[in-house]
Amino acid sequence: MESSLLRRMTDVETRHWWFREKRNILARAVRRLGRPGRALDIGAAGGGNSGVLVEHGWSTVAADLSPTAVDIARERGFDAVEADACALPWDAGTFDLVTAFEILEHIEQDGMAVAEMFRVLRPGGTALITVPADMRLWSAHDEAVDHVRRYDREGLCRLVEAAGFVVDEVWSWNVLLRPVVARHRQRSNGTDIDVHMPAVLNLLLFGIVVLERFLPLGSLPGVSLILRAHRP
Repeated sequence: MESSLLRRMTDVETRHWWFREKRNILARAVRRLGRPGRALDIGAAGGGNSGVLVEHGWSTVAADLSPTAVDIARERGFDAVEADACALPWDAGTFDLVTAFEILEHIEQDGMAVAEMFRVLRPGGTALITVPADMRLWSAHDEAVDHVRRYDREGLCRLVEAAGFVVDEVWSWNVLLRPVVARHRQRSNGTDIDVHMPAVLNLLLFGIVVLERFLPLGSLPGVSLILRAHRP
């Protein structure tokens, strides 16, 4: 991803509805894990999700392949390391939690990245993964942000289980807005990250995705997939 887009995403993520709710999803997930330990946030970019982990007491390393992303994360006060997700520079069993939010879709050899997540987790450790769902939603947005693929539920589970993980839960997210996203991206000619989104629209979209916390929609088609797994 281009450095300019990385900085733009870092600037907007504090207020953008999509990033805000993804941070809320992560916060709810880590609260269920109980006592915090050591965490690795793979593909951390500017550290938005790393900040959630730190706020919940996790000793967190933000890892990213991009030197620009690492610089941004360090500027924001995070322990950040330049690292390839397919060759992580940590010993086996180093971390209690590994997160990879919207990362695997950028990696040609995604199986190697998942295997590395498994390796650096201690036995009993947890992996939290989010990916874009469904190749039928492929659009110019995916190309603009350097996606290699989108995932279906079965394929994501097979990928994770092949590395040795036990899948605990997998569900769809951004279900209610899927028809809107599909129509918008059919007409799009680039990324749909809007740095100039009107505040009222941003609030409306945030309110819609918040509804999904309370509705049984996780088995329906969405825009993203979220998976929780553990190393046995």
